[in-house]
Amino acid sequence: MGLSTSPSAAVLAVDAGNSKTDVALLAADGTVLGAARGGGFQPPQVGVRTAVDVLQDAVLRAFADAGLPPDARAEHVSACLANADLPVEEEELAQAIDARGWGGTTTVLNDTFAVLRAGLLEDAEPRGVAVVCGAGINCAGMLPDGRTARFPAIGKLSGDWGGGGGLAEEALWFAARAEDGRGEPTGLMRALPAHFGLETMYELIEGFHLGRIPYPRRHELTPVLFSVAAAGDEVADALVARMAEEVVALSTVALRRLDLLGEEAPVLLGGGILAAGHPGLNGRIVRLLAERAPHAVARVVAERPVLGAALLGLDHLRLPTSAHDRARAHWAGPRQVPRQEVPVA
Repeated sequence: MGLSTSPSAAVLAVDAGNSKTDVALLAADGTVLGAARGGGFQPPQVGVRTAVDVLQDAVLRAFADAGLPPDARAEHVSACLANADLPVEEEELAQAIDARGWGGTTTVLNDTFAVLRAGLLEDAEPRGVAVVCGAGINCAGMLPDGRTARFPAIGKLSGDWGGGGGLAEEALWFAARAEDGRGEPTGLMRALPAHFGLETMYELIEGFHLGRIPYPRRHELTPVLFSVAAAGDEVADALVARMAEEVVALSTVALRRLDLLGEEAPVLLGGGILAAGHPGLNGRIVRLLAERAPHAVARVVAERPVLGAALLGLDHLRLPTSAHDRARAHWAGPRQVPRQEVPVA
């Protein structure tokens, strides 16, 4: 492919999650020239080549949105990708993306780093820890000198627990055992099937097992769990408490690895579970952090992760703070929930 260089295209920012991909093209002064949204990024299911094809569709539409030809390229590609859980996977994906010729250089990081960079204060260097709790759970920390703290985050194999999917699985387990007598009573036994218009856990189990209810819909049960917990159910509340323990365990280990336990440092909370602001979860996180990492400052990240990918790209090119400010201003607006301290109560 013949490539033409556009001096206005400094950073191609990519934030790719399991369900959707956001792409933005930025000028050297931080101006967003074009943007596009694409499908989910799932190389474990479809293979690297097909997954990168999904990215390419959004990338080409972002270039078109910027008024640039399909053979244009940015100076640097900053891609924060779901399922890039190990450094070897990041390297493989960086090579695959670099081969597409979207930019002069390419950096690939796990998408948790996008949440971390997006949530830092406007004048802050990339320094702190982020925990993302969406369908799964992950944590990453970063220092201005490039040092990082991270976890494999590939499920039980790597010692993980929780996230939306994990909480739903646990809720189903306890509810099933409550109904058949193997476990202790819990309101989850009625609340979970009721979400799908059913009366018993047996009906719900049958529905999932036989495919009458698509199995991915189990993620809908996580808000039900939090509702039952808030009503005082001991089993449900214990699951919420364990989720808080996991978030704090990840945070404190990452802070320790980066030598940040003894100084003020942000702990940024992202993903649907943490951004929802459940007091029973977020309040516990604040209290546990106060005990185990008293200098940590917890904040919920409302900014879109693609901003984090963009800022990491601007960092890579050592562009001035004014470029970062302009990029942040682009994604600020009425659709954004203001950054907030984590509620304690």
